[in-house]
Amino acid sequence: MKAYIWHQDGTAGLAERPMPEIRHPRDAIVRVTLSTICTSDLHILHGAVPRAVPETALGHEFVGEIVETGGDVRGLAPGDRVAANCITFCGECWFCRRGYINNCEKGGWELGCRIDGCQAEYVRVPFADMGLTKIPDSVTDENALFLGDILASGYFGAELCALKPGDTAAVIGAGPVGLCAMQAARLFGAAKVIAIDIDQSRLDLAKWEGLADVFLNPLETPDLEGAVKAVTHGRGADGVIEAAGGEDTLQTAWKIARPNAVVALVAMYEKDQVLPLPSMYGKNLIFKTGGVDATRSEELMALLESGRIRTDFLITHRAPLNDIAEGYRVFANKLDGCVKWAVTPYVR
Repeated sequence: MKAYIWHQDGTAGLAERPMPEIRHPRDAIVRVTLSTICTSDLHILHGAVPRAVPETALGHEFVGEIVETGGDVRGLAPGDRVAANCITFCGECWFCRRGYINNCEKGGWELGCRIDGCQAEYVRVPFADMGLTKIPDSVTDENALFLGDILASGYFGAELCALKPGDTAAVIGAGPVGLCAMQAARLFGAAKVIAIDIDQSRLDLAKWEGLADVFLNPLETPDLEGAVKAVTHGRGADGVIEAAGGEDTLQTAWKIARPNAVVALVAMYEKDQVLPLPSMYGKNLIFKTGGVDATRSEELMALLESGRIRTDFLITHRAPLNDIAEGYRVFANKLDGCVKWAVTPYVR
């Protein structure tokens, strides 16, 4: 089969790979029907993910059809349409039993990082009974595609903020995770959502989709802190979701938060960040950090099914696996208004 393999020198390319096989009774083999490129894949290519293993097929966001299951997999069968969780977790270890699936003693971020991922024709999914969610007939592949990564991340950010009805949420970054976070903030009761991004086209997308109420471009609004206070009765945002991961976006996050607010950091940074504690003294902020917390897959699938959340609008480009190198070029450089590039099956 064909798979997109990354190498130690940061390059990547399509190559032949053996068909994956069941290695553990809780494995499943899935035929990939739709996948996508994630910023985390770029971080691997940039050398910013120390745990990543070279000569691995990239990719962790996908939907597909089960073709085979191990003997211990329950509730799933060949022919099922499924959406993948980007985090592999056993559900049984000390961390999993407490809901800390990112710290699973047998898993973590595996697909496309330490084992072959989904930018391939087929993929082996460990602990499939934990990591795969059935897709209802009424939910399209396009809407289910982002369930276990960027939708889960955006939802997690809003959840971390502990928003109350009537609150104001500020979301830094109107990329895929940020756009999902805006929808989630509404679900948690935010009466006002502030979208912040230096890419005007992404702010325009958020406005077109009705995801936010206030749209701020730091390139056009030098006093961002003042602009946020102006629409929050002089206080600042009740919750801030940092989904950009830029060089200075962490600093923006704490500055625009009101005193005693929660700042949720769900972005993935390529460089160490610094908290200027003397400057922050007296704001009494609560910082919460974390990667994807994909423990809400069933709930999120139900929200997709009901139409209360949708993510298909994030797909701006699509092409077969044959053209994935071009997809990386366009996605990495945000060319042609690319938000997410969907990868369809390889054409022989």
